[in-house]
Amino acid sequence: MAHFDENAKPFSHKWLNERLAVDTLKRVLSTEYWIPKNINFLWAMGMVLAATFGMLLISGIFLLMYYQPNTQLAFDSVNYTIMSEVGYGWLWRHIHGVGASVVFLIIYIHMFTGIYYGSYKRGRELIWLSGMLLFVAFSAEAFSGYMLPWGQMSYWAGMVITNLFSGGSLHATGLVEWIRGDYVPSQAFLNRFFMLHVLLIPLAIIGLIVFHFGTLRIPHVNNQDGEEFDFDAEAEKWKAGQKKESKVIPFNPVFLSKDVFVMGVYFILFFFLVFYNFEFAMDPVNFDPANPLKTPTHIYPEWYFLWSYEILRPFSTNIGLIAFAFAQVIFFALPFLDRSPNVAPASRRGPFKYWFWILLVDMLILTFMGKLPPVKPWGTIGYVAAVIFIILWIALPFITKSEKKL
Repeated sequence: MAHFDENAKPFSHKWLNERLAVDTLKRVLSTEYWIPKNINFLWAMGMVLAATFGMLLISGIFLLMYYQPNTQLAFDSVNYTIMSEVGYGWLWRHIHGVGASVVFLIIYIHMFTGIYYGSYKRGRELIWLSGMLLFVAFSAEAFSGYMLPWGQMSYWAGMVITNLFSGGSLHATGLVEWIRGDYVPSQAFLNRFFMLHVLLIPLAIIGLIVFHFGTLRIPHVNNQDGEEFDFDAEAEKWKAGQKKESKVIPFNPVFLSKDVFVMGVYFILFFFLVFYNFEFAMDPVNFDPANPLKTPTHIYPEWYFLWSYEILRPFSTNIGLIAFAFAQVIFFALPFLDRSPNVAPASRRGPFKYWFWILLVDMLILTFMGKLPPVKPWGTIGYVAAVIFIILWIALPFITKSEKKL
């Protein structure tokens, strides 16, 4: 039973500690949360991702002050009011636009780091699954945000993507119209995606980030050698002053200082893009106001969706939708498709290392082909890459089941 000090000053450290167990929380989540020594800078991508999400939240709040969620006013509020009339409005828009693109680069690096080092295996399945849920939430947030400027590509990308819910039929049961709130993207559509983008999805992302960090606490962070050791015994060595012999370091302040260094380098590059190369994050077609009567020559999503879009495009409607759905859910199944007993880098796992690099190169090819028009030879290359993607995942259980224990 907790003992309460009646003389403790309100809101003093002792007063708060008696009621919120501040010292216990600090110890469990910070100073005695042990991290393996043998990890590299790629393990900082999670903190970089959280920091970038923070930048998106802050810049989004400033943009929200002047954005008008109205089909007649949205385009001008973004491209004239914010960019020209609001002091430093251009800066907040550049931060938000660059952040929306760069955050997916960080996500993909984080994902493929986890795949390469097997950080989804042996008790770490929930870490992977919660991370994939975060990927879905960020994807939904990015798509809903892409609608808000109400430019040509916003409108027509919204039209095409919501048409996917018709299941390839023009006589669907009204699901597409229910999502849009109308037969075509209009005011109801913009209202819904505005609400999703500024409220519902950010709340889901915040909750999933907390859950994701929580799943890391019990099985502990993986390391670049896949080595399993007794964290409690190694932590005792550190506490006893045997820091060189110990294989772990405390999250705070040792590992956190390394995270901060990586974030410092990252933000130098981030703000270089914000000030000097922000154009890559803004589609030129989207600088034309939305026009329902004029279809763009080539409709495509942002770069981070191009690989899955290219899996959809080469096939007939129904097969394409099945392939697209397969691509969206298959990464969730990775911990269960990988039958290998080994938790080790891909470089030490025989055939799996070829599987990993083929998958990575294949997704890069799909991304490049998704931006190009579906004509020869690009259409043929995209078709082959899409087939290879599906075959790779079907083959994964057979490749890993035959893997010998290291």
